Amino acid sequence: MPTVAIVVAAMMFILLLFMFNKDTAPTPVVVDPKLSASIASEWPTVGNKVFHGQQNAAVNCSGCHGANGEGGVGPKLAGNADILSNPAIIVTTVQKGKGSMPAFGGVLKDNEIYAVANYVANSFGNKAKELVTPALLADNVGKVGPEVLRERSRFVPEEIILPEIFLVTFVVLLLTYGLIGLYSNWAEGAELHPGIHKVRASTMSMTAMVLALAGVLLFSVLFVRQILTSIAGMNANTPVPPQVTSEGFYAAMIVLLLALVLGLYKKYFMDGEVVVEDASGEFPW
Repeated sequence: MPTVAIVVAAMMFILLLFMFNKDTAPTPVVVDPKLSASIASEWPTVGNKVFHGQQNAAVNCSGCHGANGEGGVGPKLAGNADILSNPAIIVTTVQKGKGSMPAFGGVLKDNEIYAVANYVANSFGNKAKELVTPALLADNVGKVGPEVLRERSRFVPEEIILPEIFLVTFVVLLLTYGLIGLYSNWAEGAELHPGIHKVRASTMSMTAMVLALAGVLLFSVLFVRQILTSIAGMNANTPVPPQVTSEGFYAAMIVLLLALVLGLYKKYFMDGEVVVEDASGEFPW
């Protein structure tokens, strides 16, 4: 039954991906001829102003990426391999954000976004093969590139409705039930045997326990460090959004490793006693 529960949970998860596909698929790009015609003349001046915070007071790319694209709080833009291989990725990154970088799609106008994208792609030693235009972006949306994969990996849309919430909850319950059943079978066996059961830790179990505890310590340090970095970023002159994904990952790893530590302790370090065996001699799992 634990295995069945996990398989059903996996099937339900795949169903969720299909349900969310409409929300996560890349948005089609509308090619505006007027916008395309203005890009070549605007990007050197407008792009420069947007990048250095002179076009819009709410946007200052140089504050995070450096005045010369040398990097800082944000990644280095000069000689950036992703930019050199696919300059169109700049447009979607500016529009939708990435990591700690906020989305500027509702702050900058379309011509300003394309201008700063071409400025980055053709400055700081970078030289794009062609200017980034709506046509180029539309062509890239249809390809499975890094940006498309990044968008598809966001399987949870901004707003979810009741059916999705129900399915997510059901998947979590099935996984929890299945994992508890598998753990019980591993830790205590498929049958109950009355009596006192002495356990002795082996070298392998001791090593696993030490590694698990070391992992808890490592991810605890990383979690605290990330929290302090986020606090410093939010209090900086140019506020930087916290790395919520990293914080959540470190916290999840701490919880999972602590669960592993408890499981190892019960299996290899704690004596057990079975007083009464049930009628079938098997767990209800």
